Amino acid sequence: MTIRTIPGPDPDTRTPTFTLPPLSCDTHCHIFGPGHLYPYDPKRSYTPPDAPLDMFRALHAKIGVGRAVIVNASVHGTDNRVALDAIAQSNGAYRAVANLDGTIDEKGLEALDKGGFRGCRFNFVRHLGGVPDMKVFDRLVAMVAPLGWHIDLHFDAIDLPEYAPMLARLPLPYTIDHMGRVKAADGLDQEPFRILVDLLASDEKCWVKVCGAERVSSAGAPFHDAVPFARKLAETAPDRIIWGTDWPHPNVKVMPNDGDLVDIIPLFAPEPELQHKILVANPARLFGFDLP
Repeated sequence: MTIRTIPGPDPDTRTPTFTLPPLSCDTHCHIFGPGHLYPYDPKRSYTPPDAPLDMFRALHAKIGVGRAVIVNASVHGTDNRVALDAIAQSNGAYRAVANLDGTIDEKGLEALDKGGFRGCRFNFVRHLGGVPDMKVFDRLVAMVAPLGWHIDLHFDAIDLPEYAPMLARLPLPYTIDHMGRVKAADGLDQEPFRILVDLLASDEKCWVKVCGAERVSSAGAPFHDAVPFARKLAETAPDRIIWGTDWPHPNVKVMPNDGDLVDIIPLFAPEPELQHKILVANPARLFGFDLP
């Protein structure tokens, strides 16, 4: 099988017009490599250019991010060292979400928890391998729940109707990535988005990441057709919405400029109180950061 190579992020990040509040958290971002220190998984579906910790820090300094949650990417498989090492160098500014499989034991989970991990991720997206082994899924959910972790879920929008009942029955909080990957061209009344809004309204365990505007958008940069979806989610559950860049943007059709992504925030959340919730208070509560 040929492993395709994907492009790296926009190297010319512009300084956003919108100034993020202090301690704003990018709750969905990745570190890739460097490959000679943190090898890529032989079973990966794509190969990214290295996007190491120094680039990660430079990006956040440019756009004004003070905290971050590193979602360990599928290209690193279940080797979570790249995120674990970054947390150790962050002076408390980073947390992470792990990739796990059925081989993890209690001791391994305890080490990740002590190292700053606060959740684990499951990919249901078809181009990244599709449905996980649900027996392993159920076992891991039972193992991480006592730690106070959440699970992070990556779906194709078309599959949300099928999985909504399962999500409502989960015994722990869960986050849904990228606004459910809905398609802006299908409108606010499309079934996957209605189900996502219903879940958010009815299930207090449900959180949604308002990120991936470039994945939701049908119009392209600067992705403003994603704004009504983000606004609806923020109005539905302002205490359970979090934001992220998804840097360095693997597998996107149109590579965004992260300055544009920051400047979308006041379009869907013009109120300063709501901005503070989404960017500071909500992620602090979910990921265990201190609040001043």
